[in-house]
Amino acid sequence: MEPTTHTYVSQRLELNYVMWGNKDAPKIVLLHGGRDHARNWDLTAETLSSEYCVIAPDLRGHGDSDWAEGGSYSIIDYVLDLNALFNEADIQKASIIGHSLGGSIALQYAGAFPEQVDRVVSIEGVARMQWRENQRKPAHERLRKWVKDMRGLEVRNTHTYPSLESACERMKEANPNLSPELAYHLTLHGTRKVDESFVWKFDNHVRTPSPYEFNMEDARDIWNQIRCPILFLVGSESWGKQPESLDLSAFHNFNKVKIDNAGHWVQHDQFAKFMAVVSGFLNQ
Repeated sequence: MEPTTHTYVSQRLELNYVMWGNKDAPKIVLLHGGRDHARNWDLTAETLSSEYCVIAPDLRGHGDSDWAEGGSYSIIDYVLDLNALFNEADIQKASIIGHSLGGSIALQYAGAFPEQVDRVVSIEGVARMQWRENQRKPAHERLRKWVKDMRGLEVRNTHTYPSLESACERMKEANPNLSPELAYHLTLHGTRKVDESFVWKFDNHVRTPSPYEFNMEDARDIWNQIRCPILFLVGSESWGKQPESLDLSAFHNFNKVKIDNAGHWVQHDQFAKFMAVVSGFLNQ
């Protein structure tokens, strides 16, 4: 099933999103992770589209969306873009499912606009934010490192692959749990051809987030405003924090589930288990 493709504007950027199902059905918004793209969600979207209108944006700097002028990417910008998407697609209320960066965005959005969010599934999203918080260095060191990283990205050459197959091999290196078919699908939609080579669609500047954009005090205040049910999903083999070590005291109505034999990309590594848990949560 191929989705329909649409565009909208946020902060003078033209952003892309895809849609499955009946537009008048209840809405679900799917948010991909860093350096991924909207078509990561095809299997999930196709499964949900019989009951829901499923909408998946390419975050700014990713997929077929514009790159940010100057190359600065912050979670607050992604929240702004999501609000513009809700307005463009006439979404009065929706459930949000987000992976990694997308899971973090979903939680921030649900706290800022609780009246617009019916349910949240955060896949390795809160774990990602708390892991980063624990790695924080003093502000002056973070700023110095950010400047150095950004200057380095200015002169960094985009890595090219001679064929789609070679890019696919890199995709499988990043996640060895992917089936050959899924690795090819993700690579097909995650690359573009430039001359006779293939490059990833994401902007290299998304690798270096703002040194000041996040602190746990602000995050807890935002999370405390969430009023909808939340499902936290993590993979048992992931590098992120496991559920028993997460500080979830800022949240009110939540459940946490660990998916066995799954890494960071839970929805790819154990799709059937993932969908069973998510479907049960959505239908409660």
